Amino acid sequence: MAETTLDPANWSCPVPLRDHPVVVMGHGGGGALSGELTEHLFAAAYGNETLAALTDSAAVELGGVRLAFSTDSYVVRPLFFPGGSIGDLAVNGTVNDLAMSGARAAYLSTAFILEEGVELDVVGRVAQAVGTAASAAGVTVATGDTKVVEAGHGDGVYVNTSGIGLIPPGVDIRPQRAAPGDVVIVSGPIGAHGVAVLSVREGLQFGSDVVSDTAPLGGLVAAMLAVTRDLHVLRDPTRGGLATSLCEIAAASGTGVVLTESAVPVPESVTAACGFLGLDPLYVANEGRLVAFVPPEHADAVLAAMRAHPQGTGAAVIGRCVDEHPGMVVARTGLGGTRVVDLPLGEQLPRIC
Repeated sequence: MAETTLDPANWSCPVPLRDHPVVVMGHGGGGALSGELTEHLFAAAYGNETLAALTDSAAVELGGVRLAFSTDSYVVRPLFFPGGSIGDLAVNGTVNDLAMSGARAAYLSTAFILEEGVELDVVGRVAQAVGTAASAAGVTVATGDTKVVEAGHGDGVYVNTSGIGLIPPGVDIRPQRAAPGDVVIVSGPIGAHGVAVLSVREGLQFGSDVVSDTAPLGGLVAAMLAVTRDLHVLRDPTRGGLATSLCEIAAASGTGVVLTESAVPVPESVTAACGFLGLDPLYVANEGRLVAFVPPEHADAVLAAMRAHPQGTGAAVIGRCVDEHPGMVVARTGLGGTRVVDLPLGEQLPRIC
């Protein structure tokens, strides 16, 4: 009788491979549970090549032009926090997802899911924040929808946004393009958004105010593309933070990433808050930062262009792509050792976007 060889790479499962027969908070956290839910349930159900890329925004061709198309939902609690609100996040998050494909956002849709009993002035403040943020990002809110759910079946206000933008000719930005030798650059200090939301939610004070970094990144990406259109990867490290983004890029490209921990800019207030709460800043969400994988011959010029832009003044080189340990991220610690940076199961701080 012939011996049968099983190849685990060909195994598949229609539902997430965890001991959770129901949805748990970790499924929305941007980590391993989210990835399993997306890959084994949604992607398996929809089954198309465009979705299979699993990028923050899809690059599609329509009428002879390349468009970036993205959608996202916002369920942050509380609705208002230092430096922003759910309205700012709804605009900036989708604008930034489009920017990570190299596109400048042109049009957005907004859908409000309102809970019966929420004050109309609260809804008005959120709507005003959406309008102000859209104006600042140079994007038009072109269409929308409103639904109301019964009291006790929501959390005040949820917002969904979708957006489209044009991808310039010659631009091909996606996680699969990371390559050995690429320089890894982050656009500024990390961790402020997650800590800002948590401080209000839990009534915590850390000696100094932590303000969310929420901001549109389309202008920063345009400045980078003006240097070279050969940017390999861009990613905004939102849910799951910088570490999760690096792990996803390493896995998608099959390259190794070496991260220098001491080079990662973290505000002192965020460091203090994370130390007090037992959190790792590398996994805390950001809403106005990006991480870029840039070919070495363009890295210095791209870094200079980033630092000359208001959203990139704190840009720093934090690592490189290497041939070793393909698909893995390894951090060099301040003590001279190394450690593997893993993809988290869920999220340290739920409901932060």
